[in-house]
Amino acid sequence: MPLPHTSALLVIDMQNSPVAIAHRAAETVAVIAGLRERAKAAGVPVVTIQDHGGGMEPDTHGWRVVPELAPGAGESVVRKASPDSFLGTDLDKVLKERGVTEVVVTGFATEICVDTTARQALSHAYDLVLVADGHTTSVRPDGDQYAAPDRSIAHHNEIFRHLAFPGRSIRVLPAAEVDFAAPRKPRADSAP
Repeated sequence: MPLPHTSALLVIDMQNSPVAIAHRAAETVAVIAGLRERAKAAGVPVVTIQDHGGGMEPDTHGWRVVPELAPGAGESVVRKASPDSFLGTDLDKVLKERGVTEVVVTGFATEICVDTTARQALSHAYDLVLVADGHTTSVRPDGDQYAAPDRSIAHHNEIFRHLAFPGRSIRVLPAAEVDFAAPRKPRADSAP
């Protein structure tokens, strides 16, 4: 039976400690904050995903979500302990309860939590929008074995532009092109 196409905005690990080491932190926070406002204005659920792993102790400054993206009243917060925002969490349940069929993914870190969560969303039967300018990674010294931050972000955007996943829509869009209010066609539910 066809389901109405319903989006949710995911904000992954935009906490004080990760943002303090993030490449283009202020710009990424501003992009996500703008998306949050547009999502809320359109009645689209915003789900904040908060990491509890890697030394981020609950109720510490580093663990808290940056003030510009702090969850508001009625917004869901999902706590995770791995790069996969679905693993051992209630994210899938939260999304299903809201009738979500598509996740709009933003956050930190591009090649770890953002990538893992985006791929798992596809495996959990969600369509995907990766916000090209709404995810970031850590600042790295020159000569580091990891790709430079801009290269890593561009690389992941390009991978997702060419990723094919049966029965799923995958789009990579700049924040300015994400339209939460656009009319949606029903889609066939491919969940088991």
